[in-house]
Formats: sequence, structure tokens, C-alpha cells
Amino acid sequence: MSNLFKLLFFSYLYFVSSVQFGVVNRDLQKGLHYYFMTVNTCIYALSKEETYCCLLLIFNIYFMKKEFVLIAITALFACNEPHPVTPALSNVVADSIKTGGNRLITVDGKYKVWTKKVGDGKIKVLLLHGGPGFSHDYMECFDDFLPKEGIEIYYYDQLGCGNSDAPADTSLWNTPRYVEEVEQVRKGLGLDDFYIVGHSWGSMLALEYLDKYQSHVKGAVLSNMTASIGDYIAYTANLKTKLFTTRDLALYDSLDRHKAYATEQYTALLMNKLYTKVICRMPLEKWPEPLTRAFKKANQTIYVQMQGVDEFHVTGNFKNWDFWSRLPNIKLPVLVLGGLHDEMNPESMRKEGRLLPNSRTYLCPDGSHMAMYDDQQRYFNSLTTFLKEVDQGTFKADRK
Repeated sequence: MSNLFKLLFFSYLYFVSSVQFGVVNRDLQKGLHYYFMTVNTCIYALSKEETYCCLLLIFNIYFMKKEFVLIAITALFACNEPHPVTPALSNVVADSIKTGGNRLITVDGKYKVWTKKVGDGKIKVLLLHGGPGFSHDYMECFDDFLPKEGIEIYYYDQLGCGNSDAPADTSLWNTPRYVEEVEQVRKGLGLDDFYIVGHSWGSMLALEYLDKYQSHVKGAVLSNMTASIGDYIAYTANLKTKLFTTRDLALYDSLDRHKAYATEQYTALLMNKLYTKVICRMPLEKWPEPLTRAFKKANQTIYVQMQGVDEFHVTGNFKNWDFWSRLPNIKLPVLVLGGLHDEMNPESMRKEGRLLPNSRTYLCPDGSHMAMYDDQQRYFNSLTTFLKEVDQGTFKADRK
């Protein structure tokens, strides 16, 4: 500001003197010469806006219009007002940028897994989807029940699934690594004293996580899962003989001998004769969109490597998993939640509840493996009641 006033002051004197010189000496040519020297000085020394202001001031002095002189001086000050500076994007705190609740968490130092926060509340729930190799999509019905009860939920696509990175490294697809991934996600989301809701394989993952990290967890829901893969294999074998007709069994055996698991015939047999009875008890054309979307997005590489080609061929790396003896080590409140028409043995889920020292068991009477859809009201009433009771300190476990 001070340099500008100095320049303006001397330019003003120079201009007035040049005009007076031209008038007094009746030599306007020399007066104009001095004038243009003043203009050049302004243009050289000032910014574009400041030059305009100075020329306006000089012009009005020359014509002695006092009211315009005032306007010109005001404009000069306006030219020198500091302009508001928009902060650079790099200066904005990342957490202040709205993303619709979506957030990527780094795991294993180099991969990104997708998470999404929905709702706000004191009760914070991390959802572990099933599969393995499926995605969070089929659990989107939780949107309609938990947030309105003041429960904050976090969707999370496990590595290789859904919106998360899908590395080609098959050595990543094992239970111990996924347990450590869940812990990294917990830290990345800043969760503590939170709740885990696992479904199917997600319940198996939850048990393994609780066996190592339960000090961070306030309560857990084990939905539609038994505590042993051997138990699961035995029960699905019984379901096959129970649900398949003689003709269906003959077709199945023929396709099985030829390992024709990728054929339309084999897929149709499973979907129409098994899945519509024990996965989701609705005709396929009425399956909820999030569920059909999850089936389309499934990572078959992970599913086959960890489980096998289907429920009847469990040959993957968790085929010998058994958690029965470790259930008593889980001390926190647990809800064992399932369906009477599940592909998991209802009696085995009851046994699971009995061996968990601080648990409650509820089996939806009309529910299957997707009781969250085919017995929805009972499923979510049981779930939200459990979460609220644990949070309020009023939870009471079943008598053992």
C-alpha cells in the first residue's frame, strides 16, 4: 500500500505540473508528452487494476470534476483490497470431504478394501458378509432396520470381493489372513467397544476374530452358521436326499461323475431344488435384487479355494475347521441367530448357543439361510433387541 501511494503521489504531481506547463506556456504538445510519460510510468509500475484506477484519478483531476475524483479515489482503494483466497484442496482435511459414507482401508500394506458407514449412533456394528468370495450387497436390507433404531452400521467387502481390490495372489485366500484383515479394518475405522454381525462364512470369520481380538468387541451376532464344517457337510448330504427326487438324484450323480459343475443343468438343479428351499425360500424370480446381485458378483476363485465348488463338495482349505472346543472361550454377549429351514443344522446352532457361556439363541420359524429376507421381521426384531439390551446392560443369556 505505501509504495502505491508514493507512486500515485509523484505521478499526480508530475501530471499536474505537465498540464500546467502546457497551459502556461501555450505548448500543449509538450504537456501531452509529459502526460504520456506519466501513463507509461503507471503501466510499468502497477498492476492492471491499479493502472486503471490511477488513470481514472488523473483523468478526473485534469477535468476538475470533484465528484468523479471521489469516485476514482474510492476505486483506487478497492483495487488494493486483499482478494479472498480459496484454500487449496491439499489444505482441506480429508475427513471433511463427504463421500456418502464410503471409505477405503489399506490392508496388508498395499491393498484397499471398501467400507461404507450408514447411520449414526452409539451402537456401532461391523458387518461380515458370507461366501467366502461374496460381497456385502445381499446385506443391504440392514439399511431398512438398524439405522432407524439409532444403530450405526459399517458395510465391508473383504479383500477379493465386491468393491475391494482383487489381487491374483491365491495365497491370500485363507482364514488366518482374513482375521488379521478384520483387525486392520477395525483400526482403520477407529472402532472399539463395537459389535460384530457375521453371516454364514462371516460368522466363522467372526469366531476366529473373537478368539484372538474379543477385547475390542462389546457383543457379537453369529448368523446362520454352525461351529464345524464337518457338521455342515453331514447336514447338506442329508438335505440332498431329502429335497431331491429320485430323478434329481440320478441327474446329480451323472453330472457329478463328469464333474459338470459349470453346466446349466447342474446350476439349475442346485438353484431350483436346493437354494429355493434352504438358502432363500422364495421362487428365484422373486429373490430380492441385492441377493441376486451378490450371486452375480461372487469371486468363484476364492469360493472354490476356501470351500469348494458347492455345498456338496467341500474340498477347500477350511474343510477341517472345527470351533466346538473353543466356544467356551468367547465370554462376551452373543446372539446365535438362524432359521429352522437353514442349510445349517438347527440342532447344531442350538448346540453352539449352549456352548457359548453368555449367549442367546433364536431360530426364525419361517427362515432359511437368508432369514434376513424370508423371515425378515422376526430376524431383525431379534437382532435389534439383542444389540439394544447389550448396550443398555439389560441383556440376559439363555439358561444353560
